[in-house]
Amino acid sequence: MKVGVWVAGFAPEDGGGYTFQADILDSLAALAGESRHRFTILLSGQRGAPSDHRRFGDLKVVPVPGLSAIERAAEELYADSWLFRRLWKRPSRIEVIARAEGAEFMWFVGPTVVRIDLPYMLVVWDLQHRLQPWFPEVSREDTWFDRERRFAWHLRRAAAVVVGTNAGRQEVEQLYQVPADHIKLLPHPTPSFALRASEGDGRKILAKFDLPTGFLFYPAQFWPHKNHVNLLLAVQKLRDEEGLVIPLVCVGSDGGNHSHVERLAKTLGLAEQVRILGFVAQEDLIALYQQALAVVYVSFFGPENLPPLEAFALGCPVIAAMVPGAEEQLGEAALLVDPRSPDEIARAIKSLQGDASLRQTLVGRGRARAARWTARDFVRGALSILDDFEPVRRCWDR
Repeated sequence: MKVGVWVAGFAPEDGGGYTFQADILDSLAALAGESRHRFTILLSGQRGAPSDHRRFGDLKVVPVPGLSAIERAAEELYADSWLFRRLWKRPSRIEVIARAEGAEFMWFVGPTVVRIDLPYMLVVWDLQHRLQPWFPEVSREDTWFDRERRFAWHLRRAAAVVVGTNAGRQEVEQLYQVPADHIKLLPHPTPSFALRASEGDGRKILAKFDLPTGFLFYPAQFWPHKNHVNLLLAVQKLRDEEGLVIPLVCVGSDGGNHSHVERLAKTLGLAEQVRILGFVAQEDLIALYQQALAVVYVSFFGPENLPPLEAFALGCPVIAAMVPGAEEQLGEAALLVDPRSPDEIARAIKSLQGDASLRQTLVGRGRARAARWTARDFVRGALSILDDFEPVRRCWDR
């Protein structure tokens, strides 16, 4: 088949979304020659779209300009109004470009899916607007309705819905009544930058940011669901009740909750103990993982998260939230805690801080688990899905 590969929202500041897409695209460029399918990268004109197309190897790259205000309004009306759909028979501009390139199938690599009448495959990252709709980032300013509309349309029409865990499979099936055989299990791959990294000079990163040794590390964008607040309360509890003053280093772009977290740290008397570095370059991120006492990843959202896998690959012990899918993704390589409980988070931190043997056990288990599933494994799985669908797609022309 001729496959259009849609890429959007491609900027390092997007965190895990960027990491995932970059790894998949790099692996696709390396493995495309093994497949009988032909691929064209349809590159959205959004901010952060890479101008250096060399990362795509020999794959054809077609830039797709961003939608105009009128086109965006038409897409909104098309989704919301049955009357507009009856009257507006035009395909989306993305579909026009894809068909002009001969695409017979679309592969949406990242979380952004667009209206199209070609068969397609998409990856589900989370359905938390249905499961935890109270968080403002999935409910405020029509976000809930926008997400619900997109998922209700795109999941039910997909030729293949890719999920990373059986917990994710159950959510897609139960919340949107997608037939079970349409849902394909491909675990999220361990980010390649973490697997490739060598051991650096830890003194440089400590000096660069003036950090102490033995710090806790939380790499997460500042969204409310990332749960920085209960982590701060756990750090305060350790200080006040156990006499353990353990520094906490947080990195990540501001999703709207940075100021709240910073104010709370001051209110709790943790201003000197908590360092918020914002977005950092990848080489700094690697060094911070390697120098941390542990990663404490207490996000309320799942079922998959990439930072624990990064920590595994870089030899950093992990404390992670016990959310649906966490046991399946992380196994016995992480200490799992109730993200609502500062007491439980604090106990896990204390157990790691005081037990070098436990830390080494988790490091060994983590490295083994990180190596189990790479981006190339994911792409080979996706190519297999395309192979399975090809006999169906050949039954009609365009």
